[in-house]
Amino acid sequence: MAVNDDIAQSGKMDVATRHGFSPAPLNRRSFLLGAAASFGALGLAGCVTNDGMSLAEAEKHYGAVPDKKFPIAAADISQLDPKYYPRQVAYDSSEKPGTIIVDPSNYYVYRIEGDGNATRYGANVGRQGFLWSGDAYVGRKAEWPTWTPPKEMIKRQPEVAKYARGMPGGPENPLGARTLYLYQKGVYTLYTIYSTSDPETIGTNLTSGCTGLLTQDMIALYDSTPVNTKVIVLPA
Repeated sequence: MAVNDDIAQSGKMDVATRHGFSPAPLNRRSFLLGAAASFGALGLAGCVTNDGMSLAEAEKHYGAVPDKKFPIAAADISQLDPKYYPRQVAYDSSEKPGTIIVDPSNYYVYRIEGDGNATRYGANVGRQGFLWSGDAYVGRKAEWPTWTPPKEMIKRQPEVAKYARGMPGGPENPLGARTLYLYQKGVYTLYTIYSTSDPETIGTNLTSGCTGLLTQDMIALYDSTPVNTKVIVLPA
C-alpha cells in the first residue's frame, strides 16, 4: 500500500484531509496507486445468519485497547453503520478455512471459517480507477509498521520526501496498528489490508486500492491470519 500523508503544522487533520478528499498536499490515510493488475476472481456472496452485535456489544468490541506499543482509543461507533459490525454469516465457498476474501462492491472483508460460514468485517476500499482484483497471499505482516513512500509517490508529492527513509510506526502512521502485505509470486503488490482509526470511512471508496478495517477488527483478523494465507480480491 502507499499513502498520501499530510500532517498539518498543528499535527492534527480533519478526516477529509487525511483521506484525500481535499487538495491538501499530504493526508494521513489515503493511498497511492500501486501496480494494478487484472486477474480472475471468484464471485462469492455472504448472507447474514444472525442479527449481529447489539449496540452494547459493539461498544465493548470497539473499546480502547491497551496495545503493547501505543494505546488504541475506542472507536466512535456513532459514525459506523451497524451493518459493518463484525458478524458470522453464511458463505458458500470452496476456499479452505482462513482464506480472506475482499468484496469491494459491498465494502466487506470475509475470513472463511469452514462449514459454510465466514466472519465478515466492514471495510473501506479503493476509489474509482484505483480498484484491482485477483488472487494474492499474505507475504508479510507487521505491527505498527514503518511507512516508506514509494518513489512514484515522491515524484507526485515531493512533500513526502521527508519520509523517504521511513516514517516510524505510531498512531499517526498511515499503516496503522496492524498491516497485512499482499504478494504475488514473491513480489509485493503495493497493496495491503491495513487498520484505520476512522469509523466514518468504513463503507466508502477512498484509498488507492488498499483495504482498511477498523483497528479493533483488523487486530482480530491479523491475529488469525498467518503468513502465506490466500487472499482473493473480487472485482468491484
